[in-house]
Amino acid sequence: MPPYTILYFPVRGRCAATRMLLADQGLDWKEDVVTIDAWMKGDLKANCLYGQLPKFTDGDLILYQSNAILRHLGRKHGLYGKDDREAVLLDMANDGVEDLRTKYLNLIYKNYENGKDQYVKDLPTQLKPFETLLKQNPEGGAFIVGNKISFVDYNLLDLLLIHQILAPGCLDSFPLLSAYVARLSSRPKLQAFLASPQHTGLPINGNGKQ
Repeated sequence: MPPYTILYFPVRGRCAATRMLLADQGLDWKEDVVTIDAWMKGDLKANCLYGQLPKFTDGDLILYQSNAILRHLGRKHGLYGKDDREAVLLDMANDGVEDLRTKYLNLIYKNYENGKDQYVKDLPTQLKPFETLLKQNPEGGAFIVGNKISFVDYNLLDLLLIHQILAPGCLDSFPLLSAYVARLSSRPKLQAFLASPQHTGLPINGNGKQ
């Protein structure tokens, strides 16, 4: 049996970064898919700690909250920086990813038709901090922090990939981010996963908007 189980809807959503991390690190996992109909019955929702998915199982450890799952895998598999300084910088960067992801999800699920144009117009301001972080880290020639991939890199890569779909060309004025996406996406195991039906066969969001 695979050591990990993901319980989630049949979408990329908040599990995309976790799946990318697992695939790139050569780790096996099992997917238990929850349909919307099953979720709407309410029994499963009532038994989830925060009334939401994903649910992640590692042996007898059960986790909720996508960022907690990423951090757990980061600690367990050496993807959390080389020391305390790098770890706290990774925490800061991941909080920045979460801030932008929250704005993205609010757009997708609450204000897509009326808010997309303004969101795209404001996007350079939202992306600039990540370009700055890359510039501060060996001129953007490595990862978001340090010289080894971290859990944050998978989270940020997912966020950038979905924004390239939402707003093609959004990285054109950010050369370090553009190169970062190309560099990470070409990692052999990650490239294979991103091209696989396990990834491409799932919609990005539950409502079909992207």
